[in-house]
Amino acid sequence: MENKSPTTVDDYLKNQPPAVRRRLKEIRTIVREAAPDANEKISYRMPAFFLHGFIVYFAAFKKHIGFYPGASGIASFRDEIRGFKSAKGSVQFPHDRPLPVELIRKIVKYRVSENLRKAKKKK
Repeated sequence: MENKSPTTVDDYLKNQPPAVRRRLKEIRTIVREAAPDANEKISYRMPAFFLHGFIVYFAAFKKHIGFYPGASGIASFRDEIRGFKSAKGSVQFPHDRPLPVELIRKIVKYRVSENLRKAKKKK
């Protein structure tokens, strides 16, 4: 939420209000568990995970956390995302609702398998 450009995910988290930081850390943990081989970095000024391409980005906003698994990540879970505000490649998790932990985990695993499939085809 601060304008200073973070250089690491830890820097990004440090600059968030405590309640938001807890939610972001929870998402970070879920992604790390679902994609243990992914690399974590700051990209487009937000936390991101990459494995043969991006898996997900996420970011804090005043009233929600933006979660960005790309168009395929949204389309593949359209029914489960229905209760949240979403767009072609993003979904918003409002701060006044619990994080959909299982949904996040499934989306991340899907994105990992999708990226591994694409990487295998390229070889």
